[in-house]
Amino acid sequence: MRAQLYVVAALGSVHALRAPPTRHRTALRAATLPLEDPRGIGDARYRKGVKQVSTLGPASATRDMIEKLFVAGTDVFRLNLSHGAADKLEAARHIREVESKYGHPVAILADLQGPKHRVGMFSDELPKVFLEKGQKYRFDLDEAPGTTERVQLPHPEVLSALKEGDAILLDDGKLRVEVTGTGDGYVDTVVANDAALSSRKGFNLPDTVVPTSAMTPKDIEDLEFLMEGFEGVSVDWIALSFVQRPEDMLELKKRINERSNAKVLAKLEKPQAVEPAMLRAITDVCDGIMVARGDLGVEMPPEDVPIVQKEIIEECRRQGKPVIVATQMLESMIDSPAPTRAECSDVATAIFDGCDAIMLSGESAAGKYPEESVRMQQRLVRRVEASTRHRELVRMGNIGGYEPPHGETDTDAVVEAAANLARSLDAKCLLVFTRTGSSARRLARLKPGLPILAVTPSVDVARSLALSAYVYPAVLDPTAVDAERANLFFKMLEAGLDVARRKHLVRDPTDRIVCTAGLPFNVEGCANAIRVVEAAGLDCWGGQCIWEG
Repeated sequence: MRAQLYVVAALGSVHALRAPPTRHRTALRAATLPLEDPRGIGDARYRKGVKQVSTLGPASATRDMIEKLFVAGTDVFRLNLSHGAADKLEAARHIREVESKYGHPVAILADLQGPKHRVGMFSDELPKVFLEKGQKYRFDLDEAPGTTERVQLPHPEVLSALKEGDAILLDDGKLRVEVTGTGDGYVDTVVANDAALSSRKGFNLPDTVVPTSAMTPKDIEDLEFLMEGFEGVSVDWIALSFVQRPEDMLELKKRINERSNAKVLAKLEKPQAVEPAMLRAITDVCDGIMVARGDLGVEMPPEDVPIVQKEIIEECRRQGKPVIVATQMLESMIDSPAPTRAECSDVATAIFDGCDAIMLSGESAAGKYPEESVRMQQRLVRRVEASTRHRELVRMGNIGGYEPPHGETDTDAVVEAAANLARSLDAKCLLVFTRTGSSARRLARLKPGLPILAVTPSVDVARSLALSAYVYPAVLDPTAVDAERANLFFKMLEAGLDVARRKHLVRDPTDRIVCTAGLPFNVEGCANAIRVVEAAGLDCWGGQCIWEG
């Protein structure tokens, strides 16, 4: 009911939707729609809902390959800072060159490594040890090479946090030990399965919260380089790994200290972070979430991961935050030109769950077929979204079995009404004018099943919106539009219609677009107007247009 009231108020506002001055002579003409797509990418590139994130690496960091990945479907490029930030500057420049060439905002996601726990070294004479189930084994601070009885664990904060009964998973879960006793600078364990252990193998702590910052000295150094040393190339999202608590994300924000407009994204890889109360708290203080299924699948039973994936996506939709599903989505395409059927089903499941984006890691960073992997991802997205089942779920507003709450805020009431109106009128596009991106993100969480053209005066906002499902951003500053105040809304609508036509979001002159805006423009949190227009122009309806004689 609240949504209906807002629509009536918006459409009934004579002041807000004042008509253009009356023409002295008018006539009717048939509507036409010029559709230009000089680079031949509009139909495939701008009509999918779920977005694509591609990790850059040795196989893909060149200028030519970055352009190929963009054309194939990439919306967000991920820079993995595990090996430092300085060597990513050239790739970031290439991304901005591609963005400029195609005139379409592209997001850069910088991914901080986070605390990577590893055991110490073994000797050349004993490069690895074979541990048997039931064997006792010690982890300590001694820097001496590892033996068949002990090895260094060079993390005093971890040794202090471990308690009897806690599990330690080593080498991606291949070896499991359980703590049987603790002491000053060591823990004693019992081996739970037969496995080998060698130098610098990583380990996970599924039962333990380590009371230290999620940001390591290396992360802080990399962040400073992003803020001060990236030589004018801005990143749009900064991801923090192994987030355990809201305080981890608050520390990241504090260190950014308003030196950047970059959004912050939490990578959820710890079981403690996905407990319901903690998940709500972490999602509340960040701008987006990544379901990092690699380490999450090591630290918790693998059969729990699909359920947790759905729970994380639902919480993100509840709060209107974009969510990425990542890890091993098309893993076999690192070496093969085609994915497995199980991988295709995995991608489809993430889409049906209601995610905003799906990510490629090794497939695009180091694989033999980076472009083919991105193109396959796009084919899967488009096929799922074109399916009868997905379209029916969109119609019912029930993607992922979850329906967001109705009309929680004024903005929610207006965008929900716009989405319902678009479905009723069989509109081809939603046009949203947004200053901060909030209206577009709130609309995206509804999964309307059609493109959302988000027009914003801010380049930074436009780039950040590249991660949100269905949202295709464009930059247009109302203050740069040559129009009197009374006609500004109509001039902005005309400019938005032009972008929709150029991106092939509409095909026929009678295609309808549902537009939402906040009047006056540039007032944060203002959403109070809805108008339905046809693709041919503001003076056209039903295939006929009025023109001044």
